[in-house]
Amino acid sequence: MTVTTRWWWIRHDKVHNPENRLYGQSDIAAIISDAGPYERLAPSLPADALWLCSHLGRARETAAALRPHMEALGQRPPEILELPEIAEQDFGAWQGMNFAELKAHLGHGFDAFWRAPAEARPPGGESFADVIARVAEAVGRITAEHPGRDIIAFAHGGSIRAALAVALDLAPGRALSFQIRNLSLTRIDHLIPGEDPQSGLRYPWRVHQVNQLHPEDD
Repeated sequence: MTVTTRWWWIRHDKVHNPENRLYGQSDIAAIISDAGPYERLAPSLPADALWLCSHLGRARETAAALRPHMEALGQRPPEILELPEIAEQDFGAWQGMNFAELKAHLGHGFDAFWRAPAEARPPGGESFADVIARVAEAVGRITAEHPGRDIIAFAHGGSIRAALAVALDLAPGRALSFQIRNLSLTRIDHLIPGEDPQSGLRYPWRVHQVNQLHPEDD
């Protein structure tokens, strides 16, 4: 019998960022203003799941906003476990800059950055390739500790793209092509085959949906 561990990834709600700055691991708050998207998201999620969130407040605030809508369906969500490894990319010295400022800061180096943004590591920070590595370690560990469970992870655009890179064995640059919108749902399953493995089960991951929004939210 195949053991399936289901990861339900939810990107945090919107934040106030009118200048499109690289906020990364800056702990800015989520804007929780409309209950509608949470009401529509709640029925899509499993009961009796493990709930995880990054250490950044906007992920925890999003989980807290969803909780009453799960309870309205008769579910009793558990306490949220904090998992810093699924946080957004740390942009180090670049954090807080918009792209115009980053271009001015890097000068001639901006073109080299734009040719391979996933590999660029800012001073005091990490590259997107580094994010993939830390998310891979955390997801592997949690999956091994909780086989067969449903896991709801409140995370970030970067860490959800990283999880997709792990599942699909993508180069970091290719994984940046995914659009991950606020409050979207991405589901990735991990399969461990039993004594009679499924024919052709070469890779342990299955991607069921990416960036899913209900029609009212699109």
